[in-house]
Amino acid sequence: MEQHNIASRLDRIEKVLKNIQENMVDVDVIITEEERRMLDESIEHEKSRELISLEEIKNVRNKVR
Repeated sequence: MEQHNIASRLDRIEKVLKNIQENMVDVDVIITEEERRMLDESIEHEKSRELISLEEIKNVRNKVR
């Protein structure tokens, strides 16, 4: 009887743990106010074609060296 009780409790713990895992928030999707502002600004720059390519940045950096 004791083993059945332990097995039953473990089953309940597994179900609770599975529920917790399924409903956990992924911390990588949470952004700060500053990050939100930067993202919004970047989106606006992209829409207005004001972005600078990585190649352009590398070229400028290499010229300075």
